[in-house]
Amino acid sequence: MRHGLARDGGPRKLIEMGFMPIFYLGRRLYASRSCEGQRVNEQLTSLVGPVVRGLGYELWGIEFHAHGKQSSLKVYIDAEDGIGVDDCAKVSRQIGAMLDVEDPISGHYTLEVSSPGMDRRLFTLEQFEAFKGSNVKLSLREPYEGRRRYKGILCGIEDEEVVVRSGDEEYLFPFESIERANVVPTFGAGKREAK
Repeated sequence: MRHGLARDGGPRKLIEMGFMPIFYLGRRLYASRSCEGQRVNEQLTSLVGPVVRGLGYELWGIEFHAHGKQSSLKVYIDAEDGIGVDDCAKVSRQIGAMLDVEDPISGHYTLEVSSPGMDRRLFTLEQFEAFKGSNVKLSLREPYEGRRRYKGILCGIEDEEVVVRSGDEEYLFPFESIERANVVPTFGAGKREAK
């Protein structure tokens, strides 16, 4: 059986031939992706991305958290050969200098540059597709069937929805309904690498 959230936040059940809405609980807006927060992330990504790519790395994603007077900006970088401490230091110096000039963050902030790690967070639909077949855990912005947290096998993307299999059940979640998703590392046989 396949289950999922409708784009308006209501549940739906999918059957083999297509999908059949069961009922809708009303239209939900995902407040965590507010226009202001999204605008700040887009602005920071547009500033940080060219710097990271110019140094020969991939910008995996950013996390910006405003905490009163002290904010934090985490920048995740990746490279085909992996990321070391020297790579992070080099990127941190360049991003720090650029942020001092552009000044997009008001007040004090902490800049952290890191590799995505083995339990990497998935930020984009392309990243979800690249890790198809991996174990993942995800948190939803709003509960579905009384739960916000799900674990399972990432089956891929269907029309901008993330498909996760947990046991005998498949769940389809609209990308915008996912607050956070991480790869769950597996060790030994069956280890999954990104394509």
